[in-house]
Amino acid sequence: QVQLVESGGGLVQAGGSLRLSCAASGRTFRSLTMAWFRQAPGKERQFVAGIVPNSVSTDYADSVEGRFTISRDNAKNTVYLQMNSLKAESTAVYYCAGHSNPYRGVTRTTTNFGSWGQGTQVTVSS
Repeated sequence: QVQLVESGGGLVQAGGSLRLSCAASGRTFRSLTMAWFRQAPGKERQFVAGIVPNSVSTDYADSVEGRFTISRDNAKNTVYLQMNSLKAESTAVYYCAGHSNPYRGVTRTTTNFGSWGQGTQVTVSS
């Protein structure tokens, strides 16, 4: 449906910040709820943050609320994840995802997302 490419991952010390970007192709981007998920080795893919098409509503996992901020620029077909006060537990591969249908609310269920990026590695040292 929509092709997604993540970037911005890397190595950062605990307490530091990192900004991830997700570049999308396709005209449907502006109509899709977008989200970030992450997956650590040996663990299931976990919801991190979501944002509706017009940015009026966002949703965050309890573990990141207050430290992470999701945003989007529809003119640039890009969604961002600003990560502050990073912890060692934040280490994971971060994936960008697009909802399967237009103009839906934020969801935390992976099966509701039909488009996925290849992921970008975030490693937090302590």
